Amino acid sequence: QTTENTCICAVQLTPRRWLNLQEYQSKKIMADHGVTVQRFFVADSANDALEAAQRLKAKEIVLKAQILAGGRGKGIFNSGLKGGVHLTKDPKTVEQLAKQMIGYNLSTKQTPKDGVTVKKVMVAEALDISRETYFAILMDRACNGPVMVGSPQGGVDIEEVAVTSPELIFKEEIDIFEGVKDRQALQMAKNLGFQGALQQQAADQIKKLYNLFLKIDATQVEVNPFGETPEGQVVCFDAKINFDDNAEFRQKEIFAMDDKSENEPIENEAAKYDLKYIGLDGNIACFVNGAGLAMATCDIISLNGGKPANFLDLGGGVKEAQVYQAFKLLTADPKVEAILVNIFGGIVNCAIIANGITKACQELELKVPLVVRLEGTNVQEAQRILSESGLPITSANDLEDAAKKAVASVARK
Repeated sequence: QTTENTCICAVQLTPRRWLNLQEYQSKKIMADHGVTVQRFFVADSANDALEAAQRLKAKEIVLKAQILAGGRGKGIFNSGLKGGVHLTKDPKTVEQLAKQMIGYNLSTKQTPKDGVTVKKVMVAEALDISRETYFAILMDRACNGPVMVGSPQGGVDIEEVAVTSPELIFKEEIDIFEGVKDRQALQMAKNLGFQGALQQQAADQIKKLYNLFLKIDATQVEVNPFGETPEGQVVCFDAKINFDDNAEFRQKEIFAMDDKSENEPIENEAAKYDLKYIGLDGNIACFVNGAGLAMATCDIISLNGGKPANFLDLGGGVKEAQVYQAFKLLTADPKVEAILVNIFGGIVNCAIIANGITKACQELELKVPLVVRLEGTNVQEAQRILSESGLPITSANDLEDAAKKAVASVARK
């Protein structure tokens, strides 16, 4: 999930990357590691916002609604206020604006139709940007390690720059043992167009960003814009941070900040059991193991004239209890008129799935058609469990057969 002015990371399992941080949380992490960001405070009431604005003693203040969605500047509140980002020189105006933000829903191009409730606002010092560049550090499979990527053309979609002006994209591999060398940081700063004293300042910021990248187990730190002010300061104005969720055991403080309040309740419930749930707008639920298989299952349902209602990804280390909880979540969705189970047992033992299915069907008194396609490890035992259960389960030979039977079961209803 990409957001405007927000460091986030999205999406689970191998590796899971779906940690969501609000902008102010990401900026605090950066500041704590010596990276230069705007001075800011966070407020959850209009009075706190006023006090924050007064404490900043800034020439100009920017007030930003904190939600995990892009397009905040052009969003609309159900209080009638237009825009989730406002500039002002008067602290009292901050208070008035915050009254129309906090507790109200902000709708943007990336939120649900009714918007998302704003619970906090960020009150920050507004800085002028005299020049914008792009800088990122990310893990690159081709290099088997981290690389720096930079462009003197920042503040815009970097993919577009790569297509239209590839000569403005600079890439530098980082030795994972030695880290960013002084000459590398200075060369990147030069490539980004920083001059004079700003060049050394930018190089220092680049090294601090790499230190941050390592310390927080990031898979990507993208700063856009990585800019300079008329006063001669290099500032990270906006960033997106992706975390490796497999390092959660080392990053407990960061993961404790995970903001799940904007997730669908069913997504949070699924996460409790290490399940990944994605809601869609059809009526056939998909119960699968692996994101690639999930997408293929959704596609083949659509190709056969059906519409997926959601998919629930089991991942690899499956336990019988997870299967039961998965069925419980799927059957609780009023949109679901049929369930298609599509499991390929590589790591997964099909017999565990079969036992979980029969237990769920019996205890939950399943009332919608159930089509099951199992393949792989222990599949014969799994098929025996299902056939001897006496339950109205429709078996399928392959994915195409499963999709046709699932679509047909809904059509009959």
